Amino acid sequence: MSKGARRRSLTAGAGITAIALTAAACGGGGDAPGTGGDEGGDVALEFAQWWEPELPDGVLRGLMDQFEEENPGITVELLSGPYASTKEQVVAGAASGTMSDVVGLDGAWVHDFVDQGAISDLSALMSDAGYDESQLASQVQVEGSTYMIPVVNFAYMLFTNDDLLQQAGVEAPPTNRSEFKAAAEAITALGGNTSGWVLPLSLETPNGVQNDVMSWVWASGGSMLEDGQPDLTNPEVTSGVEYIKELSDAGVIAPGAATLKEQDKVEEFANGRVGMMISSLAHINTIRESNPDLNFNISAVPAEDGYEGERGIPYASWGIGVAENSENKEEAWKLVEFLLSESVNAELSTAANAFPGNTSAVPDYVQGDELFQTAFDVWNEGYPANEFVGLPVAEQLMRDFSEELQRTLEEGQSVDVTLSNAQEKWMSEF
Repeated sequence: MSKGARRRSLTAGAGITAIALTAAACGGGGDAPGTGGDEGGDVALEFAQWWEPELPDGVLRGLMDQFEEENPGITVELLSGPYASTKEQVVAGAASGTMSDVVGLDGAWVHDFVDQGAISDLSALMSDAGYDESQLASQVQVEGSTYMIPVVNFAYMLFTNDDLLQQAGVEAPPTNRSEFKAAAEAITALGGNTSGWVLPLSLETPNGVQNDVMSWVWASGGSMLEDGQPDLTNPEVTSGVEYIKELSDAGVIAPGAATLKEQDKVEEFANGRVGMMISSLAHINTIRESNPDLNFNISAVPAEDGYEGERGIPYASWGIGVAENSENKEEAWKLVEFLLSESVNAELSTAANAFPGNTSAVPDYVQGDELFQTAFDVWNEGYPANEFVGLPVAEQLMRDFSEELQRTLEEGQSVDVTLSNAQEKWMSEF
């Protein structure tokens, strides 16, 4: 598909789950123009994020130095920390009005922060700056206004173990559901405790609902929402869950799904115990490091048989926003705009092994790595899809859904009852 087709607003909801990234410590909102910094008239921005620990040493600080050179009078203090602790402090900063001027955001936080009035309307800031929104791959919106922009994106795609496929007599990665089921059955039939597919449904970390369940719906252009409200009983979601039940009934899903987390899934694949998984491209290097001899490939999540439309590509992002309590919103937007500029965004995406938030940016790694090039092509042919971004209590919604899905897979509860129960639980959260 065209790049223009990828420039979609992710409304609340249309979102993302936290890939196991990291988060940042919050500070106190920066200094007002003319009063902050070491010299009169300078503006000191605080930028709280979890990105710096995830990047090679010096990359983010180097970009901040470049920004300061290009914007005399503005300095940037990076407040960096791991995801879990930063989430707690960002949430605390939102509640107390002490959020840093610029803040890294997980899409699952956006709705609650908007309700609290903690983050700024970026649509207004873009309008005031005369910014061309067409260069953005996606935006996260609540009630028609943008509150988060994904700076880099970590796509979720189908990982296949080439050696297991070959042993099972499967010539190529599956492209539709029938091919996937057949491949999963053939791999499982190899024996030796090998399974065709791995599905993590842990209630403690329920993002498998987003990444491994709803990805089947989005891959065929479906949605779990209607006008921003839950719509779990529609034909697309029903078809996706019925398909997962088929896979379960066929015995091709790795055992222990109810307690598996994302990291467990990746370990099972890296160790060669499962033939296929849906996972983040961020795990490519993890798998290469843990098992250099593993031959694996990347492709789009299989669509419904006969589907020829655009495929939704599940993803997680490093999102960015501006604090409502900041007294330096104009300068804060300049930093956001800088990070989303073509050359800077390409550099940041390259360092993060991620896909850019600027539609014109091309990370360097795709030209030197066949696997990443393949994944980048898949990304450009689809559109970013994660409807959990911007939803209220997104993680609890996933947990509610996982509880009901487990009753279908383990206790024989009908798919219709599962979706009806999940719909009722979700509506109570809206």
